[in-house]
Amino acid sequence: MRAALRGLTTRGRSFLAAGAAAVVSALILGEKDLLRVAILLAVLPLLAALYVGRSRYKLACTRSLEPHRVPVGSNARVVLRLQNLSRLPTGTLLLEDRLPYALGSRPRVVLERLGAQQASSVAYTVRAEVRGRYEVGPLVVRLTDPFGLCELTRAFPSVDRLTVIPQVTALPSVQLAGEYAGSGDSRARSVAVHGDDDSATREYRRGDDLRRVHWKSTARTGELMVRREEQPWETRATVVLDTRAYAHRGEGPTASFEWAVAAAASIAVHFRSNGYRLRLVTDTGIDADATEADGDGLLLDRLADVTASQRSDIATLVDQVRRRSDSSLVVALFGALTPTEAELLAGLRGNRSTCVGLLIDSSTWMNLSPDERAEADRAHGAAALSLLQSGWRVIGVNHGDQLPSLWPQLARGSQGFAWRAALAETIAGGVN
Repeated sequence: MRAALRGLTTRGRSFLAAGAAAVVSALILGEKDLLRVAILLAVLPLLAALYVGRSRYKLACTRSLEPHRVPVGSNARVVLRLQNLSRLPTGTLLLEDRLPYALGSRPRVVLERLGAQQASSVAYTVRAEVRGRYEVGPLVVRLTDPFGLCELTRAFPSVDRLTVIPQVTALPSVQLAGEYAGSGDSRARSVAVHGDDDSATREYRRGDDLRRVHWKSTARTGELMVRREEQPWETRATVVLDTRAYAHRGEGPTASFEWAVAAAASIAVHFRSNGYRLRLVTDTGIDADATEADGDGLLLDRLADVTASQRSDIATLVDQVRRRSDSSLVVALFGALTPTEAELLAGLRGNRSTCVGLLIDSSTWMNLSPDERAEADRAHGAAALSLLQSGWRVIGVNHGDQLPSLWPQLARGSQGFAWRAALAETIAGGVN
């Protein structure tokens, strides 16, 4: 009841004050009729507070998100269901769901009345232009009486989480070299069929079945060799995302880093839809494998959370990828690189892996003077040339480029030679 009295509105307090003044006046003047009016003025706000107070603890609320995971720029529908569990009808209800700033302004909905045991549902939409995880709620309900004399606020503690994932773009199908790898004991190798003399073998290990000994290989090597167990061929790929903050430019959804994150999501979903066993790696510690049970959700959720890091570097990224060298195809998205950093990436070319780098020229996300632009182009060209000399395929990315139009270049094994010649000429011109 105390909480209800504290919830008296300005109108309710005015009624109480008027009632008290009328009581004093009636006692002084001896007017019984005025006393009756005074009692009515004083009792009415108290009855309103009692009425609202009784309804305060008789409400139940549920919230549902449709869907819980949406791409950037898409809408999600939030449905609120409010039920009056008491035997008394409620007064006017004002619903306000708390939202983070990125999802827009807080929605406010008015319910005129809920009868006894009655439920009502309301819905609104939210739209996020920035990826991330957002809490929706808690719901705040303001209860008022029909005369507006008392208003109480109740917050339901439950919240729901909306995940805004990067925008995924469909990519054309291309044939990539180095995509086949065996599991178990097998290594990355060409798909071929040979005779028994070329059977895949390995050194004998204690406990191996002697019936698996390959005597021709044993005679040739001088060591006991056994046949490998037959392993199913599968397609494996590693998607690498460079999260160095100083390597990217721009702000908000249009930054070069956001382009890289969206590209990583599109590439991951494309590989998964084509049957790849996929691994996602960043230099901030993310190392996730997509399984059939998780589908694309795990990878997209990780990319919804990823942020640019001030402390990461290329050496950390190389170490993170090399912890498991089980992929013969590496597709990496890099921000600005120096030639020295590009040389470090040669360490990912082990085990005859095919490495493709989408090298983002983040300086094109800035307005530069002609001299600054020429210097930025020379630096980008030098990094690309160093990466090419390390054995990478390189695809340049400028502001405004669309990933689907760049994607077919991954299948062009010789495209790097044209880049090398053009870049060498550019660098030589810059030195002169």
